[in-house]
Amino acid sequence: MSPSRWFLPETPDVLGLLRAQLAVTIEGVDAFAAWAGGDESAVDALRAAERRGDTAKRTLLGALRAAFVTPLEPEDVFTLSRGIDWILDYARDLVSESEAMASPPDPVIAEMARRLGEAVRHIDRALGQLAGDPEAAIETADAAIESVGELERTYYRGMAALLDVEDRSERIARRELYRRSVRIGEAVIEVSERIVYAVVKQS
Repeated sequence: MSPSRWFLPETPDVLGLLRAQLAVTIEGVDAFAAWAGGDESAVDALRAAERRGDTAKRTLLGALRAAFVTPLEPEDVFTLSRGIDWILDYARDLVSESEAMASPPDPVIAEMARRLGEAVRHIDRALGQLAGDPEAAIETADAAIESVGELERTYYRGMAALLDVEDRSERIARRELYRRSVRIGEAVIEVSERIVYAVVKQS
């Protein structure tokens, strides 16, 4: 290797690595939705995806440290990766709490999980549009936020229905699981808004 090549900056595909992390997150969210729909065996897939998501995040952050130039500011990449990581963390925590309280998922949680899957796929498309069509990325990120809005409306309907549940323990357990579902949606919103913010800063 010639001495001149020692000083060439590394150019890892940061956006590609970010989408790779998100691909694992989509797998995990799909497993979460399967669990919410009654497939108890999907828990193992969710937890495995959460661990692989951590690995993908570490790989991305290692590449970010080595990169000389990135398509997004390092702070934005870090914040997006962290937010994507939180999505699976929160889903895993919800399942763990469901197990601890012996409160299985119900149709309300299943519907919120479905909306979560929609939102995460919108985020993936938005990241894919960042480099070539920033305006489309904003629109797609907004679509993710709209999906979370549907999730939240399902939450309010579910909370209203809990007024008719006579068993106090069941009512408390379901309320907590509903709230945790909304927390996952809030993580999605943070990621979506960061995509919009990254585009605005570059314009």
